[in-house]
Amino acid sequence: MNTMFQSLANAWKLPDLRKRLLFTALIIAIYRLGCYIPVPGIDLSALSELTTGGGVFAFMDLFVGGALERVAVFALGIMPYITASIIFSLLTVVVPSLAALAKEGEAGQKKINQYTRYFTAILALIQSVFFVFLFKSQGAFTAENPLTPLSFYLVVMTLTVGTVLIMWLGELITQRGIGNGMSLLIFASIVSRLPSGLYKMFTTMSPLVWLLMAVIALAVIAAIVLIQEGQRRIPVQYAKRVVGRRVYGGQSTYLPLRINMAGVIPVIFASSVLILPVTLAQMTPWSWAKSLAAAIGPSSWWYLVAEIGLIIFFTYFYTAVQFNPLDQADNLKKYGGFIPGIRPGRPTAQYLDRVLTRITLPGALFLAAIAALPQVLIHGLSVPFYFGGTSILIVVGVALDTMKQMEAQLLMRHYEGFLK
Repeated sequence: MNTMFQSLANAWKLPDLRKRLLFTALIIAIYRLGCYIPVPGIDLSALSELTTGGGVFAFMDLFVGGALERVAVFALGIMPYITASIIFSLLTVVVPSLAALAKEGEAGQKKINQYTRYFTAILALIQSVFFVFLFKSQGAFTAENPLTPLSFYLVVMTLTVGTVLIMWLGELITQRGIGNGMSLLIFASIVSRLPSGLYKMFTTMSPLVWLLMAVIALAVIAAIVLIQEGQRRIPVQYAKRVVGRRVYGGQSTYLPLRINMAGVIPVIFASSVLILPVTLAQMTPWSWAKSLAAAIGPSSWWYLVAEIGLIIFFTYFYTAVQFNPLDQADNLKKYGGFIPGIRPGRPTAQYLDRVLTRITLPGALFLAAIAALPQVLIHGLSVPFYFGGTSILIVVGVALDTMKQMEAQLLMRHYEGFLK
């Protein structure tokens, strides 16, 4: 514990790291402020039951830190951007022109990011329109504040611009702060609901259940850290090369393949994909659509089955996007490296792909199990959960990633880091 506080003190002593920490805190404070500024012209009392019934809107409200309940400027949150990122990640694999852009390095990635921003604005605009009609069906527009073309334009533009502003704030954190900006904003939203969630747990459960919940929470957090940090080390040997009068290579090292190379991205992607159809179904006036939304809502078994399948799919998909065995094998061959017992080139790529496929499966199953655990306990043991496994995964995963980036900053300046 003393080492931890000493590391924090060392991080605060570094001017550059201190500026990054303060900048990140400032952006998060601005984001949280935007979650409390209400959109004008809407009667919030008419929407009180929208996010308190435990349905899809209560689930969405968790990811925006209560902004949807307050119909704030940032009510849509960062989900439109995540949806756009998913779509362009899929298109990068399918569309040859986007695949060519992705191989151009930083310049190509900038163009793809620009396309993602444009598509985020379009998705936010569409979602804002649907929300306006939903608010109208709930009686949020009164005789004093009716839904006029001007008020319609005002609400839609406010929600859309709010999402674009969140996207910009997240990118500012990534560029000038610490950690991944989008993930940190979701992290801040989830953590902001922690005090009220703990209050509900302490006021509705017995001390014995408190103890049981504390033990389960500690075990889940320890398991998340273990899986997130677990890796398979592939031994790599570099042959000696003579360049002029110098001898290069000859050393032994290893290639680390993480059990869960995708991190918490599959969980965020799966939640975003499942929220979209349920939200659209619940916003329509047809009774069959509302029944469908109730059947596949976050509290249903069908939602749980779909979430498990999507988490496993996105784990493999995002791992394949992040790690290309053929490119890795070519790089090893280019620099004179080889895996003992494996021929360089395509056999090395096939070996890496086989190993990565095998170790990714337990990581994907673990993510799915953690996401499903609260629903199993709620339906099987009637244990009241106020934070799902998805929230815990995101919070712990983002915290680990942020600590690693701070560790890298400290190690560059010869300080002992957080993860010693």
